[in-house]
Amino acid sequence: MTNTILPTTGFMRLSQVLQFIPISQSTWYSGIKTGRFPQPVKLGPRTTVYRAEDIRKLIDEFGVQSPAQ
Repeated sequence: MTNTILPTTGFMRLSQVLQFIPISQSTWYSGIKTGRFPQPVKLGPRTTVYRAEDIRKLIDEFGVQSPAQ
């Protein structure tokens, strides 16, 4: 982990996102498909990023959820 500080604004690559949300890439892509995780932003044909604001919101939502019963 090179940079462990979650940016306030800007874009993050998937490898950076998964440092804060410890799940597999396949689980992440499945969550995007079902609407659980934020949609990516395509900056180019081979560049996909996520808004830091969306990732912060996602982490905040996980922190407030009650444990599953």
